[in-house]
Amino acid sequence: MKNLKGYFLLLLALLLVACGGSAAETAVEPGSSETSTSDEMMDESMAEEMTEVDSMDEEMGMSDHEEDMAEMEKTMDEAEAMDDKMMDEAVAMSDLPLWMTTELTDVRTGETFTLADFAGKTVFVEPMATWCTNCRRQLGNVAEARTQLADNEDVVFVGLSVETSLANENLASYTDETGFHWTFAVVTPEMLVSLADTFGQTVTNPPSTPSFLIRPDGTTTDLETGFEGPQELLQRIEAASQG
Repeated sequence: MKNLKGYFLLLLALLLVACGGSAAETAVEPGSSETSTSDEMMDESMAEEMTEVDSMDEEMGMSDHEEDMAEMEKTMDEAEAMDDKMMDEAVAMSDLPLWMTTELTDVRTGETFTLADFAGKTVFVEPMATWCTNCRRQLGNVAEARTQLADNEDVVFVGLSVETSLANENLASYTDETGFHWTFAVVTPEMLVSLADTFGQTVTNPPSTPSFLIRPDGTTTDLETGFEGPQELLQRIEAASQG
């Protein structure tokens, strides 16, 4: 009986040890399903965050790239438009006669210009010479007409000395002495030839008091000669401005 009791106690002790070891293993086993599931969830969350960051970087990168491309295309279009404009202007200038594109010097201001620079305006041109008394008389009538158009910036008056060797200073002194206070310049020999090609040799003869007008569209009137009073000049200018 005594031996049976001892055997029973030994069996109970072994059973308790076995159960306690299994519980401990269950509580601390690092490879348990709960720990594994938690690690997997954390890994998935980090992967999702990294994917979102990569997606944002890609979107931002694409947006910057598209903006750069759009800006580059805009710049190229502007450059192409500017090239086209310059080409059109060059073609237009090449179609003009030499006398319109020759660079002249305003003897009163020292500024350079061409008659083509006044595109869009009405330009009254009077070829003249400082020694010509008829010119001085006719230019007096021009001065009166110009006074009546003083507020009209769309009408320009230009006196062209056909004395190709005349110094600018001498022509400037002439304008000061006579009170002809508008644009005067000395033409070059080449320009004088070009004027004669367009208007005939009379344009080179100051005593005939030749004059012509350039319309706003760049076309010209016929050459007129002889004395004209201020009102006649104003009528010619008005007609050229309108047509």
